[in-house]
Formats: sequence, C-alpha cells, structure tokens
Amino acid sequence: MAVFFSFYENVNTAVPGFALKGVLKMKIYSVNDKEFAAYGKVHTGYDVGDLLSALDKSTPLPDAVGYVPSEAALENTKLFGLLQNNAYGGMPIQLGWCNGHNTKLNCLEYHRDSEFNIGLYDFILLVAKEDDIVDGKLDTSKVMAFKAKAGDVVEVYATTLHYAPCNATKDGCFKVVIALPKGTNGAKPGITPVYEEDKTLWACNKWLLAHAESDEAKQGAYVGLTGENIDIKDII
Repeated sequence: MAVFFSFYENVNTAVPGFALKGVLKMKIYSVNDKEFAAYGKVHTGYDVGDLLSALDKSTPLPDAVGYVPSEAALENTKLFGLLQNNAYGGMPIQLGWCNGHNTKLNCLEYHRDSEFNIGLYDFILLVAKEDDIVDGKLDTSKVMAFKAKAGDVVEVYATTLHYAPCNATKDGCFKVVIALPKGTNGAKPGITPVYEEDKTLWACNKWLLAHAESDEAKQGAYVGLTGENIDIKDII
C-alpha cells in the first residue's frame, strides 16, 4: 500500500482558451516522520525476507492495479503466523497483495481494523482521517502522502482512509503485501440500510468513498470525494 503538505492551487493563465488547473502542491513525507503518527506506525523487528521473496516470485505485476485478498504463497510463510499472533493478537487474518502501476487517488476506503502494508519496492500511500468526512463527503485537500521504504512493516490505523498504493518513482511500480482480518474485501453482505454510513459499504469490512472520475464510481460506488482527483505523477 509517503508525503505531506497536500493541497491544490488552481492557476488560470492569461492565454485565451488555456487554463492550467489543479496544479498539485504536495509534500511527500516518510512513514517515519512525526506527521504519520496520526495515521499509522512502522513496526520493527520482523524478518520480511521470505515474505517478499514469495511476493516477488508468486504474484503478477499488472499494467494497472491488481488486488487479491488472500494468497497461499504469502500465507505459507513464517511471517503469516507472526503477524496473526503478534500484530493482530491472534485474530484470524489474510495475506494478499496489491501490485501494479498507479499515481492517482481515485477512492478512499477504511476498515474496522488496522491494515498492514509491506512493499517489495518503495511505495507511496495517500491517506486521510475518518474524521475528515463531513456529511458523508471528504475534500481531497485533506489528503496527505507518505512514502514507505521496501521492507517497512507499515500499520495503517482503522481510522485512516487509504486505497491502492502509488509508485514511488515516475517509471516505477509497486508490489505490496496487504494484511487484513480474514474475510475483508470479500462479498458485500446483504443489508437493509439503517445508518447513514451504510451507503458507503462496498464489500465485507470495506467502506468506500469514490471520486466521480473513478471507475468505482462508474460501477455504482458512493461518490464521497470532492475536489481534485489527486495525481502525483508530476511530483515523484
């Protein structure tokens, strides 16, 4: 599954018929910087070598973004048990992957539990806080970016909105192990809406706010992101 100082500035030039809009001004922080403390933390002491070897050898690298919630090759490594028992306190978990190429925000999601991200390469996370949601909407000017180094064991808190990782370099890619409670991102339960938040439930243990420009919005996801659909391609 970065960086800070995230806001946009709209610039209109005097050239007739030409407007330079949505010029991104965003600082990319490290997950080791103090600014990340409100969003998550880095766990140390884990040997991730075997896990990353399995990620490298057993998972594909899509041209866009691919995600598999549970991957046997990852769950057969020693780190699976350590994460399940140490990081999650014995709660059943799954190890999947999110691989590919991406520089856009598109959506933000959250779960009722923390998520762990471990990358084969450096990657960037675009995040916001659950309490940034006001009346079911979140302005993307609230989004911050944080860079994780290859091998960092990054916990993303349950109250941190996040989505697919981004490349850390313009011509780069990412392969990231995703640890979550077992069943997360599986089939959406059939529910009768009771609470306002229910309209954002997109899958099992997955609440999603989509940007209007995203594929997810076209598929019927709740459009809850306002402002620019952040694209970091020009600042990496």
